[in-house]
Amino acid sequence: MAIQWTENLAVGVDMIDNQHKGIFSRVNNLLNAMAQGKGRDEVGKVITFLADYVVKHFRSEEEIMIKNNFDGYPSQKEEHAQFIRDFSVLKKEFETSGVTSHLVIQVQQKLCNWLTNHIGNEDKKIGAFLKMKG
Repeated sequence: MAIQWTENLAVGVDMIDNQHKGIFSRVNNLLNAMAQGKGRDEVGKVITFLADYVVKHFRSEEEIMIKNNFDGYPSQKEEHAQFIRDFSVLKKEFETSGVTSHLVIQVQQKLCNWLTNHIGNEDKKIGAFLKMKG
């Protein structure tokens, strides 16, 4: 089950929106690789790439928040940290057990739901704040 980027998720900051689209694409690649029974190496590469990409994205987003004195920064930073912890648990499960139906369900529930909710609710606040600030 792929996750779909829609314009409703656009934050209004090109760099952030492009990175979000990239994350959606990578998560879909991961889901496809698992669904197609791709080898452990292939799924592992996608997981590793996604882990690195998400960390870089969070860093970029947090730098924008700090630079612009966004008052929601502390809660955003904590949500990002929680996502990284949750993703690390999924990565460890993959390293230990490989692709299991439980892992696929967890990826869909934890990654897909979190991304859609976080971007649609929290990240949009950054865009609104920056637009208001001019």
